[in-house]
Amino acid sequence: MLTRLSIKNYALIEDLQVRFQGGFTTITGETGAGKSILLESLGLVLGKRADRSALRDQDLKCIVEAEFALERYPRLKEYFNENDLDYDPLTILRREIQPSGKSRAFVNDSPVTLDILTGLGSHLIDVHSQHQTLELTDQDFQLHVVDALAGNSGVLIEYGNTRERYLKTHKKLEILQAEQEGAFREKDYNEFLLEELDKAALEKGMQESLETEYGQLSNAEFIRETLENAQQLFQEEQYGLLTLQGQLNQLMGKLSAFGPDYQALQERIKSLYIETDDLSGEVEGLLERQLADPGRLEVLNSRIQLLHNLQKKHGVAHADDLIPVREALRLKLEHNLDLDAEIESERKSLEELERNLDRLSQTLREKRSGVLPEFISTLERQLSGLGMPNASFVWELVPKSEFGRTGRDSLELRFTANKGGNYGPLKKTASGGELSRIMLTIKSILASYESLPTMMFDEIDTGVSGDISARMAEMMEEMSGHMQIFAITHLPQVASRGQQQFKVYKEDRGGRTQTGMKQLSKEERLNELALMLGGSNASQTAISHARQMLN
Repeated sequence: MLTRLSIKNYALIEDLQVRFQGGFTTITGETGAGKSILLESLGLVLGKRADRSALRDQDLKCIVEAEFALERYPRLKEYFNENDLDYDPLTILRREIQPSGKSRAFVNDSPVTLDILTGLGSHLIDVHSQHQTLELTDQDFQLHVVDALAGNSGVLIEYGNTRERYLKTHKKLEILQAEQEGAFREKDYNEFLLEELDKAALEKGMQESLETEYGQLSNAEFIRETLENAQQLFQEEQYGLLTLQGQLNQLMGKLSAFGPDYQALQERIKSLYIETDDLSGEVEGLLERQLADPGRLEVLNSRIQLLHNLQKKHGVAHADDLIPVREALRLKLEHNLDLDAEIESERKSLEELERNLDRLSQTLREKRSGVLPEFISTLERQLSGLGMPNASFVWELVPKSEFGRTGRDSLELRFTANKGGNYGPLKKTASGGELSRIMLTIKSILASYESLPTMMFDEIDTGVSGDISARMAEMMEEMSGHMQIFAITHLPQVASRGQQQFKVYKEDRGGRTQTGMKQLSKEERLNELALMLGGSNASQTAISHARQMLN
């Protein structure tokens, strides 16, 4: 139940604080007084889009707070728990719009997203604005009404979750099948690429090794000549390194007996001779192995060229990068072998989900079909009391082939207001006043099923007057027996039935026009109703009539 509304710095409202009671509350005021502003500001705390241009003072932030008493609605705790919100029997929804245009939302002082705020708001209050009467002609709304009466909420949740899994599985299966089709087309080519890379016998560092060997073989004559010259420097009989170092070793050996310094020097010279002899042996070994091999050179050239060609084909800079390319191709071909099994598994899952959707769709259809006759009877009976004695409906569930958001049914509603008249769609056969009466009747029937704390009607009595408007007021008063009802109205027949009445007005203060709202006392209500009945100058007859209405 909405207990308090606070609005600061919004449109024509500077600072408005108003408290509400339960039961039936009517709100009146002249056209242009700001009733729509009141609804727009309330819409902010229910998650509607914020607009910086609505700020009264562009340098100050706008704050709208709505306080709801929830102690009579313990089921709402589930929504709080599901969304990690702190539950409070006296819950406050707050929306702030900064001068920069940024918006923030809070539930009991905890920041929340607009989605959460909107979701919570939909559980707290149903604001029926004038344009929403057109929803009555929408099939989705019509089906929602039938589902509410049939108690389909639990089945719809299960159906929605199953449908979501079904759509995801269907999408995954399509992707796998497309992948399989692409893999089939590429299979031969990928196998050829892998075979080509396997034949290359790739190893890490292979390119450098091959190029080194190729460089040696292609310069074999120069290397051999150089090694022979080096060997001559080592082995030359008179002036070779080994001959000269041998002589030096003998000389120093003659001095080694004269102390440790000479002995150490002779050891170092001896080590140098041994190292030089070893180097000479290595040069000789390299020289013996250095043979021209044109055949091997051709093989090396072919392998190096193969690596370059493969690098170019696969777009890599080095032969080592071909190894992960090869392994990726191998894994891709191995994965392709597993696609059949994966596709079969997803297909079975899809079939199981489809069976569940069929079962749930059938349950929804049966429950909908079960409530339609009584609903049509109740609707026609109540509309008869609203001046539509010949109103007649045909509601038909038509099966659909696809799984829609709410099952496999579409609802075709046809209506006539006249006995013996032709049935047709509501938007073509019902007038604005008739749509208002039908919507109010449906809302009154739904009220006991949806168990909303608060419902607000914005001029739902448009297009009707006299006895019919009085009967509409009675229906709203009856609804207020188990929920809080607000009615924004221009009709005295409706305004007089409220347990309390508020007036929205405009006044000039400090050189600026602003909108205010106040609860009317009994005397003020009398005068307000008399003005609504008789115009700007309320006559004694109008006052007398207003007093009769209040009594």
